[in-house]
Amino acid sequence: MIPRLLHHPVKKAATSFPIIGIVGPRQSGKTTLAKQLFPKYDYVNLEQLDTRRFATEDPRGFFNRFNNHVILDEVQRVPDLFSYLQAHVDNRKENGQFILTGSQHFLMMESITQSLAGRIGLFNLYPLSYEELKREGIQELTAQSQILKGGYPRLYDQKVPPSLWLSSYIQTYLDRDISLLSQIENLKAFEKFVYLAAGRTGQLLNLSALGGDVGVTHNTIKSWISLLLTSGIIFLLQPYYANISKRLNKTSKLYFIDSGLACHLLGIHTKDQLLTHPLYGSLFETFIVSEFMKFYANKGIDQPMFFWRDQLGIEADILTTSGNTMNLFEIKSAQTISTDVFAKLEMIQKIIPQKSRLNLIYGGEDTQSRTKGQVISWKSLFKHLSDTPQG
Repeated sequence: MIPRLLHHPVKKAATSFPIIGIVGPRQSGKTTLAKQLFPKYDYVNLEQLDTRRFATEDPRGFFNRFNNHVILDEVQRVPDLFSYLQAHVDNRKENGQFILTGSQHFLMMESITQSLAGRIGLFNLYPLSYEELKREGIQELTAQSQILKGGYPRLYDQKVPPSLWLSSYIQTYLDRDISLLSQIENLKAFEKFVYLAAGRTGQLLNLSALGGDVGVTHNTIKSWISLLLTSGIIFLLQPYYANISKRLNKTSKLYFIDSGLACHLLGIHTKDQLLTHPLYGSLFETFIVSEFMKFYANKGIDQPMFFWRDQLGIEADILTTSGNTMNLFEIKSAQTISTDVFAKLEMIQKIIPQKSRLNLIYGGEDTQSRTKGQVISWKSLFKHLSDTPQG
């Protein structure tokens, strides 16, 4: 088992909440983490048909079968259990009673909003981060190799060929997960949409253009994007606006959570193919932005992330805040540093009223502290984030 950085936040939260929820993409390691952290708990897999039927038909009898501490795996398969969980934990008044895992975010979140608000500590577990891989000495040595392989744990602890495993993962997702999430009449069109979405990673999301390429309506693409979001395949990065209502109405950028999955969908299987592919820059950006997201999730930090883009197209790929200070990041796949490394970020710096720090994350090996800002190697990103105040 590869140790996960989420270990400590989850363990700590179990002393403060009666229920812990661990959600995330399929095969990200949720069940393994829950069993490792709580080895003495009863384990119940609600994927099993007979267990699921029992839980659905007789939830009170189902709960009475187990001791006071239970792991409920794939709990979204029996959403009616959430109302019984509420009554159960309220009567017992003890922290750390239940550990819930689930792959489908929206079913759990809807039920949590209705039944478990204030009773659950909720965590996202994503595929392995570069930091986790490096701690174990099993990271890839080049950025290209790391982007190609991605971070799904099975590729590292079982040493499965990435192409074979990712093909199976995609087929399982289409055949099984999507059928549970939604009744899609044209699964072939949805499959085409998933492949085309990979070609949009790291880019502004244009629902109409994507709908035109797939041959479906704008509203259909909108609903399908929601499916990819809720099943942990993609996430959307919002633009930064001081006015929050403007943020929600402006165009977001689409990113795949796992760069290896995006590469596979694009038919990229070797380093040479990746380096010469027109989307290499976008895939490198996808990898880096995903590493940001994993870093904050693994530390249990609620750190908002945005991108900056003005009407002239001047852009900062990532914007975070530390108190009253803005952290501006530009991401470049190049392995060398240009002389005007901070030129674009300096233009933004002149516009925004807040104090700001400038950072370039690039595909090279050296991390440098310069007068105008930080030049950060992709290998050192997690160290830089660890040293930067959050909030």
